[in-house]
Amino acid sequence: MADISEYEYDLPKELIAQHPLPNRSDSRLMVVDRASGEILHSHTRDLPDWVHAEDAMVFNDSRVVPARLVGRRQKTGGKWEGLFLQYDNDGNWRILCKTRGKMQPGELISLLDRDARESIELRMLTRLDGGEWAARPERDSIEASELLAGEKQNATAWSILDAIGRVPLPHYIRGGEMVDDDLYNYQTVYAKDRGSVAAPTAGLHFTSPLLEDIKRRRVSLNHVTLHVGIGTFRPVKADLLEEHTMHAERGEITQGTAEALNAARDRGGRIVAIGTTSVRVLESAVTSDGRLSAWSGDTSLFIKPPYQFRAIDALLTNFHLPRSTLLVLVRTFGGDELIRRAYQEAIDEEYRFFSYGDAMLII
Repeated sequence: MADISEYEYDLPKELIAQHPLPNRSDSRLMVVDRASGEILHSHTRDLPDWVHAEDAMVFNDSRVVPARLVGRRQKTGGKWEGLFLQYDNDGNWRILCKTRGKMQPGELISLLDRDARESIELRMLTRLDGGEWAARPERDSIEASELLAGEKQNATAWSILDAIGRVPLPHYIRGGEMVDDDLYNYQTVYAKDRGSVAAPTAGLHFTSPLLEDIKRRRVSLNHVTLHVGIGTFRPVKADLLEEHTMHAERGEITQGTAEALNAARDRGGRIVAIGTTSVRVLESAVTSDGRLSAWSGDTSLFIKPPYQFRAIDALLTNFHLPRSTLLVLVRTFGGDELIRRAYQEAIDEEYRFFSYGDAMLII
């Protein structure tokens, strides 16, 4: 049985990236060769040199929702913070929230826009498990809002969040406090389907010119969807990996994408997953003989030793938090000793870590 303490490492605080580089593709790229054990140093802009014609890259096209909410409790005037998780067909929201004191069903929260002005009211309905609540925006406050011009009658969760929500940055980036640039920076250039409360960060290194350069090398660009949930970056609390309950996330791969990836492998190309979230979709959709097929639903797949990968041949990923399921996945794929050595070399070479940091390509 694997002990989570094996996935600890010491990271100097100054190596945690607080902002992305001005040009995303200027980030450094550590290339780790599983066959030779060699560790090389490059840049993301040079990624086309590390892929082959007929390879297939797979990107997670989930779009980050400005899901962080800030407000005041009307009953007490106290500070309130929330994280939008999802909504149902009746218009009720499921949110994770924290405040001082005990909230009661029926309480009203005055949500603050990004300029700290009171805007829409949110009524707390029912306490759920794990600090979550069911809540609903008050219709009168929506109709009175100046932030939803043209959308008041048909305001959706998305339009409200677009107007007042904040980018849900992880705590290690400026204490979670966004700046205006994060609305663009914490989103991939190919993001499409809304639903993530954290960015699929490996994709943050790509620019449109870089993607075009890769396509010119006869590498196919393919998309899957996995809506990144709050559990992704939470540390493993259990002592043993086998005791950890993996969070579930919604994902999808279409039949057309599955067929394109199967065809790439049939031609001798590699499937190159961009990010651990893409890996989770692909490994959830693969059959025992290594073929991919259409799939959609929730996956709670926890990739840990001695997992045998069937769907991917290479992985581009960021440098991940200690004690995280993401680090466990990467070390399972790359080889425990080799990835330990790679992380130490990244620290020695002063790579930038975590969401806005540099990248690693494991081939």
